[in-house]
Amino acid sequence: MLKLRKVHHIAIICADYRRSLEFYTNVLGLQVVAEHYRAERLSYKTDLALNGEYVVELFSFPSPPKRLTHPEAIGLRHLAFEVDDVKQAVAELDAMGICHEDIRRDEYTEKDFVFLTDPDGQPIELYSHL
Repeated sequence: MLKLRKVHHIAIICADYRRSLEFYTNVLGLQVVAEHYRAERLSYKTDLALNGEYVVELFSFPSPPKRLTHPEAIGLRHLAFEVDDVKQAVAELDAMGICHEDIRRDEYTEKDFVFLTDPDGQPIELYSHL
């Protein structure tokens, strides 16, 4: 058996790089660690951190195919971030005009969570720490 230590990063391909970078940095609050433009591929590869820990690679390509179904397609179902207070996070999303689903409660943990999407429709979950 492999001895995995932690999830190193999650790679996301976006359709509109600037729009997605704005979302992941100004809405979700991730910080740019490194941004590289790869001229030979006409694409960006940007490393994003959460509280100083590298978590997301944001990629752009000239014409990536669209996601076929939502969210039960094979592959990544959603990206989840832990927050201190889901209700407060929803209030902040509302203030920014970011659409989201209604807050739900996990039937097993009894913690609140809510779903929104990134600019390409990738499901993002905000899950309560407490």
